[in-house]
Amino acid sequence: MSASRHEGERRPDWAALLVAAFLVVVGGVMLWDSARLADLGGYSGVGPGTIPRVVGVGLMLLAVWTAFAAWRGDFPEREPQKIAPVVWIVAGLAGQMMLLHVAGFSLATAILFAFTARAFGKRNLAVNLAVGIIFAFLVWALFSQLLMLHLPAGPLERLFFPGA
Repeated sequence: MSASRHEGERRPDWAALLVAAFLVVVGGVMLWDSARLADLGGYSGVGPGTIPRVVGVGLMLLAVWTAFAAWRGDFPEREPQKIAPVVWIVAGLAGQMMLLHVAGFSLATAILFAFTARAFGKRNLAVNLAVGIIFAFLVWALFSQLLMLHLPAGPLERLFFPGA
């Protein structure tokens, strides 16, 4: 009887338990950091630390839920990880970080967009790069020109906005 009982049991999902531990750490850091913010809630009680506290508590609750599900073995079996898409995305992030202040926001982010699209199965890098340049330039223009937030400007941005 005990042999049949152990046949259907699943062992704890250690990867999911690791994710739960990571969520606890991130949630704890958010709660600790939000506790250091000045309480500027005024009459409404809502201040700069309110949303980080809500997110931190949410992450902690999600960690508990993930840990219970992992301990009970409720997660489905995962497919093996494909390395190539991860490499494409990491290469895109590295390219963006290295080129951000040299080439500007639009071109650097277009590389990230094109490499990420390639990781998700879009093979034509030239088309992905063109689409990425258009989207990234529109984002840059919105944030930099309309909202007056600083994003790194490169040759493309200076071509259309010489004062950038």
